[in-house]
Amino acid sequence: MAHLDDDEQEDKPLDPAMESVRRKMIKLQLVSGGIMMLMFMAVLAAIVYKVTRPDGTEKPVASSGLAIPADQPLSLTAALPAGFSITSTALSNNQILFYGTTTDGTRKALVFDLSVGRIIADVTLTGN
Repeated sequence: MAHLDDDEQEDKPLDPAMESVRRKMIKLQLVSGGIMMLMFMAVLAAIVYKVTRPDGTEKPVASSGLAIPADQPLSLTAALPAGFSITSTALSNNQILFYGTTTDGTRKALVFDLSVGRIIADVTLTGN
């Protein structure tokens, strides 16, 4: 019979003061839950933003094409090693190959990239 007494006690309506407190608590729980959900979504958005944006530390790399305006030709200087004697040159897309020898007789091939504005490869040739 104690079980029936518990059920009867739960079914009894609350007095008006307790009912207003219960309603305020439910509203507080809903508002708190909504704020927590909003903050969780903000954190997820920040993580996605950080992961997908470029960090800005990328160095310029050699590209396959170079767009040069017709009225503004490029004006670059290739810093070759002191005493480097050029034997031949070749142009491929936006890269220039300088083939030659240094003052000590070492054969080298230097690749200068026009889009980056610097030497991107220094190849020393040995053997026959």
